[in-house]
Amino acid sequence: MTRSDWGDWLPKAVANAEPDTVSLWYVGCNGFAIKGRDGTVLWIDPYVGTGDPPRTIRMIPVPFDPADVGVADAVLATHEHTDHVHGPSQAPILASTDAPFIAPDDSIAVAREDEQWTDRWDVDADQFVPVSVGDARAIGEFTIHVVETHDPDATQPVGYVIEHDTGTIFHAGDSKPAATFNDLAEAFDIDVGILAFGSTGTIPDKMTGEPTRTTWYSDETQIVEAAADLGLDRLVPTHWDMWKGLTADPTALHDHVRSFDRPERLDIVEIGDRIEL
Repeated sequence: MTRSDWGDWLPKAVANAEPDTVSLWYVGCNGFAIKGRDGTVLWIDPYVGTGDPPRTIRMIPVPFDPADVGVADAVLATHEHTDHVHGPSQAPILASTDAPFIAPDDSIAVAREDEQWTDRWDVDADQFVPVSVGDARAIGEFTIHVVETHDPDATQPVGYVIEHDTGTIFHAGDSKPAATFNDLAEAFDIDVGILAFGSTGTIPDKMTGEPTRTTWYSDETQIVEAAADLGLDRLVPTHWDMWKGLTADPTALHDHVRSFDRPERLDIVEIGDRIEL
């Protein structure tokens, strides 16, 4: 397991925080810790792995050791890829907090069968909670809606609309613009939208190792299209910091959003940053 570059200050910051509304900490890649004013804590797609060099090479610090996480009411995964479902990153959180692991079937299959979390960590099979599009679950002060997204590289991607008395958050996983986003804008008043953003780069093919032109995340035009369709008040771009060869400059998005009514605001966060709903 990779050692934390930052000690245990980030898990302590989450545990000790007393938000007035809802606080969100960006933990890098596409991961967030989310804490409500009543103390409910959600972790979505937390990942502290280093990738699979030389194909995927982590470009940012490892911000915490999962064994130091003492507060979690649920860990959620948006899809089955390694940087979203990763035993060394997530199973220790389940083991220390007894939190449920909420994810689509394909993601749970990775945890249960491929990585064998119940054998390698102190994780109980009852902690695996499969969800599918259309489901809604109450976790403490949050209501979580499982919604359809569009990630052509994943087998079973979902997004999470997270409702709270003080506002609504949407985590889209690695989704590109989706035909369903206009419907989501009609159904929910989304205050903060978390959308993956990156560049097209050349990285080794997973099977052959040959350099291959690769696009995993929305570019500048696509992310703003998605944000506009969703009717976001605030856009938070993610994933741009993570993989060598696929990083991007989120400040470029200022020029792309200025001619659209939505999003009303662009929030650029770096790993470890905290923002408020």
